[in-house]
Amino acid sequence: MGTWYLIGLFVGLGAALGAVAAGIVPRALVAALPALVVAVVAGIVIEKWPEAVGGAVGAVAGALGAAPVVAGALRRGGTRAGLALYVGLGGVVVAGLAFIPVVGYLEAIALPALGLRLRSREPERHAGLRTLARD
Repeated sequence: MGTWYLIGLFVGLGAALGAVAAGIVPRALVAALPALVVAVVAGIVIEKWPEAVGGAVGAVAGALGAAPVVAGALRRGGTRAGLALYVGLGGVVVAGLAFIPVVGYLEAIALPALGLRLRSREPERHAGLRTLARD
């Protein structure tokens, strides 16, 4: 295994950190910032700067992918503690899968794609029947 494996590993671990952070704070950019900092520091301390950059990319991708899922579940009545638990368990699974070669890179592609797909499936908000109720 070479540097490409370690970079992919840090991308996957960063994606797991981003997903867990989005489970705690359901705003993508707010969740991405602490996950990004932790991933970059871990990448620099454990390895070198390429792994830190990979971790940063993964953290942003994980936060962008998980935030729409968490926000949608909260809108539908999910509790913050329950969602944090489930998303945390999902983050552990994502981190575990990152140890498989190349899967970390695929996670960084798949998580934001999932978030975009869920965001595009949300119905548009209209005034609906409230406009008909006015007399």
